[in-house]
Amino acid sequence: MSQIVGRVKVTQIRSPIARRHDQRETLTGLGLNKLHRSRELEDTPSVRGMIHKVRHLLQVEEIGSPPQAPAAPEE
Repeated sequence: MSQIVGRVKVTQIRSPIARRHDQRETLTGLGLNKLHRSRELEDTPSVRGMIHKVRHLLQVEEIGSPPQAPAAPEE
């Protein structure tokens, strides 16, 4: 049985200029490279760790879990 993973929307709100190289690389790893660009990502521990590292450069919104197929009725 697969685990349902929620989603988060991250938006870059500050510039990586004058930031450490690893913080710039983390933004690239999240798929962000310009101000006010957004990405919807799976809410996994690794993504949460990356968000935590550059949280001062981002705005984060919880989107919730992906839509599920309706359950089959039991007979």
